Amino acid sequence: ELENRINGDIVIVPQANPIGLSQFPNAQLQGRFDVSSGINFNRDHAKIDLKDRESLLDKLETKPATEQLKNNLLYLALGADIIIDLHCDYESILYAYICKEFWPDANDFAKSLDLGAVFIADGHSSAFEEAVVHAFRHDDNKNPPRRFVSTLELRGQSDVDEKLARSDAQKLFDFLIGRGVVAGHYQAGEKWKGTVTPLDHIEVIKTPVAGTILFNRVLNEEVKEGDLLAKIISKPGQEDGIHEVFAPQDGIIVTRTFNRFAARGDQLYKMTCNGPTKTDRAPGALES
Repeated sequence: ELENRINGDIVIVPQANPIGLSQFPNAQLQGRFDVSSGINFNRDHAKIDLKDRESLLDKLETKPATEQLKNNLLYLALGADIIIDLHCDYESILYAYICKEFWPDANDFAKSLDLGAVFIADGHSSAFEEAVVHAFRHDDNKNPPRRFVSTLELRGQSDVDEKLARSDAQKLFDFLIGRGVVAGHYQAGEKWKGTVTPLDHIEVIKTPVAGTILFNRVLNEEVKEGDLLAKIISKPGQEDGIHEVFAPQDGIIVTRTFNRFAARGDQLYKMTCNGPTKTDRAPGALES
């Protein structure tokens, strides 16, 4: 800004969810759900036509705090052409959710960020970025600007240090230079050739029982169908007390839980695969 290089408007929301950041039940941060209502902060965003953007602010002061937060964020996003929602997973590589209409145009984003994987969303969930995409799909403008919407998963929750943050910030800056939002020179080079996977080809591996988790695989590791992924110790010392979890098909480990004790049905891994998931998955988000 001091160098007068900003060609567009850049809005940074450093804390998009102040309600979640204020919740510490039992001295543990709970930012995903509202502790009083159980509402998921990243689901059930309003799906509206872009022309109805102003309706998000109608009688906003009469609505619950969670809805005020969601509507304000969506209203802000619908005034932009590029929206990047910064998240993180449990333990994970650097990856992004991108709706199908933005791919492969968003290859420049994947290249700039040096993503480990791209998940192609189907647009059927009520997550924040898909609510934005819904409004863009329902735009009366027959010649809309070049747009881009993504949820960027900045690795895992413990991947926090200044050097990494500066590197990621520079990569985001390079992307904005490439899109002309910021004046400057950035040479992207060859196209990004990483893993691009539709949500229907992502296996969400869950534990069949409650117990202590012993992992057998690490992030970014390639596995084959039938490979041992983890052992769950449910009844220590008993003959039937260890349950083994196997890969349902060939794939690559993208995420892993940071917990080492799981309830039945808790997520262990997410894997990108070449074939459709072998477990039932409704259209929409991978997880609640």
